[in-house]
Amino acid sequence: FDTRSRTLARYGKDQIAEDCTSQDWGVTYNELEPHFDRFEHLYGISGKAGNLKGKIIPGGNPFEGPRSRDYPTPPLKTSYAGSLFADAAKRMGYNPFPTPSAALSRPYTNEYGASINACVYCGYCQFFGCEMGAKASPQTAVLPNLMKQKKFELRTLANVTKVNLDSAKKRAVSVTYIDSRGREFEQPAEMVLLTSYVFNNVRLMLMSGIGKPYDPVANTGTVGRNYAYQTPSSVTLFFEDKVFNQFMAAGGMGMTIDEFNGDNFDHSGLGFIGGGFFQAATSGSRPIEVRPVPRGTPRWGAEWKHAVAKYFNRSFGIAIQGACQSYRGNYLDLDPTYRDQYGLPLLRMTFDRHENEHKMSTWLTNKAAEIAKAIGPSKMNVTPRLEKYTIVPYQSTHNTGGAAMGADPATSAVNKYLQSWDVPNVFVVGASAFPQNGGYNPTGTVGALTFHALASIKNRYLKKPGALA
Repeated sequence: FDTRSRTLARYGKDQIAEDCTSQDWGVTYNELEPHFDRFEHLYGISGKAGNLKGKIIPGGNPFEGPRSRDYPTPPLKTSYAGSLFADAAKRMGYNPFPTPSAALSRPYTNEYGASINACVYCGYCQFFGCEMGAKASPQTAVLPNLMKQKKFELRTLANVTKVNLDSAKKRAVSVTYIDSRGREFEQPAEMVLLTSYVFNNVRLMLMSGIGKPYDPVANTGTVGRNYAYQTPSSVTLFFEDKVFNQFMAAGGMGMTIDEFNGDNFDHSGLGFIGGGFFQAATSGSRPIEVRPVPRGTPRWGAEWKHAVAKYFNRSFGIAIQGACQSYRGNYLDLDPTYRDQYGLPLLRMTFDRHENEHKMSTWLTNKAAEIAKAIGPSKMNVTPRLEKYTIVPYQSTHNTGGAAMGADPATSAVNKYLQSWDVPNVFVVGASAFPQNGGYNPTGTVGALTFHALASIKNRYLKKPGALA
């Protein structure tokens, strides 16, 4: 959470590109740890602690920050592919650990009385709903309790188009929304929380006049600034003598190493900052979508069909989920041309990865390839992320930034409590607050930031409304 200051302290300013706008978050891990813990225990996350109150625990992630207690449920089972990866990583001196998962290893009942079932490893998990009720989410862990509360009302298919401000533009007074029949309503409000992750959070701020829009030419404004993405890459292993059951899987089932994440390794002389985790995941291979074939295979015809059939159950991948820094030229704004069905401007994304990410991806992917070679495949595809950004192929939905948090209102749209600097009764909750995209998936951090914001609202804001920072 203090990426920039630590990088400057260890490597000096020359390690950071001149146009890089990555910054410290304005909040510390110690402040957020109780909220990470609350989030994990609300959702029953399955995993294995690696640092319990400062004590390193074998079998967990030794690089994680100290946690106050273990995960609420044990890790998922380890697949054949995961065990091959873990064994090779151990032989090379690394510390593999089971990937934390919101598909639960055993039945769990949370503090709200919501029950989540155990995963049966059916394989149709990632990108699908769970017919077993084993996947923790707000719909399964929170909504059942909320629906029982008399003060709670859920209005579905309500498209909020604007947060309405008072004449001074310093206080939100209502929101305007359109229902499924196209009717427009205005809902009065004492406080407004924007909770639509990244894109719609930023779009609503821009359409509502909350904060100053970012101008990349003048380098002024904050709303839309510090948009970032992830830098995924992969190594795919193909075997002649090993068969994997791709249909026995779970969305979060896998083994991971963290030796090359963040600043867990020395970046001196490498020409980049950032890192990522390596994971051998068994998340369910969909037979139409997943068609792994060795490089050099024809792209259509009988030989391609033969390779698809042969390697569907004779291959697996090592995924590298890399970080992405924020840059002056990467941002979100309102499109000057394209509009939605209501005539409102669409959100426009201007983004590409920079030399830092290309160097990082090449280096990390080659490190993953060393582990792959130790496993002993007959062939492998080594695929760093070097091309210009495109929405094709799908790379992830882990977009971040655009309403970055921080300690300085000149470079952040919200403070450490996710409260708008400009309109104090508006809180902007989601990965839109990330100042850059780190080497982890965002879900747990979004949860921790949310509970941190809610605690501040309950304990401070409601007692004395106004700026919290």
